[in-house]
Amino acid sequence: MVKLTLDLIARGTSGYTKKKRDESMQQYLRRLTHLYLEDRSIDDVGEDISMCRNLTVLYLYDNQLNKIPSLHHNMNLTMLYLQNNDISRIENLSPLTRLQKLYLGGNCITVLEGLDKMDKLQELHVENQRLPPGEKLLFDPRSLKGIAMSLQVLNVSGNGLDSVRDMIGLRNISQFMANDNELSDMKDLAHNFGNWPYLWRLELMGNPVCHKAKYRDRIIVMAKTLEVLDGKEITETSRQFLRKWHANKETQKKKRDEIYQRSAYADLGDGLHRSAELPPVKDPARPVKSSQIPGYMMPGLPRKQFDELLARTTTMDPASREKQQTPVKAKSGVLRSKHADEFATLPLSSGSVASAPLRRRPLMSMTFELSGNLDSTQHIHPGMIIH
Repeated sequence: MVKLTLDLIARGTSGYTKKKRDESMQQYLRRLTHLYLEDRSIDDVGEDISMCRNLTVLYLYDNQLNKIPSLHHNMNLTMLYLQNNDISRIENLSPLTRLQKLYLGGNCITVLEGLDKMDKLQELHVENQRLPPGEKLLFDPRSLKGIAMSLQVLNVSGNGLDSVRDMIGLRNISQFMANDNELSDMKDLAHNFGNWPYLWRLELMGNPVCHKAKYRDRIIVMAKTLEVLDGKEITETSRQFLRKWHANKETQKKKRDEIYQRSAYADLGDGLHRSAELPPVKDPARPVKSSQIPGYMMPGLPRKQFDELLARTTTMDPASREKQQTPVKAKSGVLRSKHADEFATLPLSSGSVASAPLRRRPLMSMTFELSGNLDSTQHIHPGMIIH
């Protein structure tokens, strides 16, 4: 365990800020602006550093700090390097209102917080946190809102991130590093690109999205201000070519969609026209009413001939129908029936013979022969009918 002392502070300066002979230690520490205390196994900063009132840059990386030291007396700090320690929480930074660059990579931070008053912060590096298995770095909305208008560089590589939607409000981002995460949704990235008008550098190597077809081309088209992608410069020639290619592709897609819509409407119109010409479909599930049964009840006679016969009989006047009735041929003999299986009552005129009502039976096709001299005034006796 190593605690920061005055002697260690004095040895942590550069060769340009050596202590003068006639200068006290207090005056000397007050004059310091840079302290190089990296890789000293320091786990406790102590209070002696508070004497460095004009300190602007502090290097404390590669030590054994388990928390961010209290630096409320060092209000002039603009750069703080704390990467590769054992820090698990972002705290004690509120007094550092002039801080512009903060390096916290390689620690054990699980939530990005404590930055809601850092409205001068321009660079934030929180890459490769030692997170519990299966977890990812979380972002406090208040902290993101506090640094939204000032932050320009953000490094969140190696933190298990599967989305960047939380950072969409960082409108002044110009450099975004997110290597070795779980980003796979191209639309998720495109949504952020539309809100980052100053983005010129993007690092996404090691994400599943890099394995998608034409990944680089699609990113260049979506991020219109991008100049460097995954460490490779984007030339203006390639940018213009990809934009024209994308515009041509979109135009062809719109034409295909229009053709498809027109053909769909045409097919729909033809279908409606054809359906209007077709007769209504009978529903077999609905019972047919007796009134809907057609009048065609004569087996053996074609329907066409039946319709013609029916038309002639209905249009004919009663006088014509009486003329066309076949007269009964009077012959000697008795009334005979060629088909003796069914009988019916003969229609007789009221003036000829007396009515003799008989029981009606279904009438089939029947022919009669009259033989002998038949007097119209005589009755036809039932016994005269030959069965």
